[in-house]
Amino acid sequence: QVQLEEAGGGLVQAGGSLRLSCAASGRTISSYNMGWFRQAPGKERDFVAGISWGGGNKYYSDSVKGRFTISRDTAKSTVYLQMNSLKPEDTAVYYCTAARLKGVWNYQSRNQYDYWGQGTQVTVSS
Repeated sequence: QVQLEEAGGGLVQAGGSLRLSCAASGRTISSYNMGWFRQAPGKERDFVAGISWGGGNKYYSDSVKGRFTISRDTAKSTVYLQMNSLKPEDTAVYYCTAARLKGVWNYQSRNQYDYWGQGTQVTVSS
């Protein structure tokens, strides 16, 4: 069992930056692929970024590519999402998630992930 807790959300002006963190407890994240999803009001929970268990592969949605960076510190059991050049359309609740290693990882699919955090609100004002 893995417990995930996000932090770092808040209110920021367009063009600003935020750094989200996701602290894992219960088990080390070294054997999990990790991801960030987000959900805006009235919309589905969508993939934002993913990082493989060893950190060697990183994936981003087209909407955040070039602006967001995912990273992980296995020793601290923490995953980060650095968000730069934020836009009002980035406003959403951001969720950290972990996927057990089980073959091919379809990182964009919610169904691939086994554990979820409670989410942290990010609001970008125009």
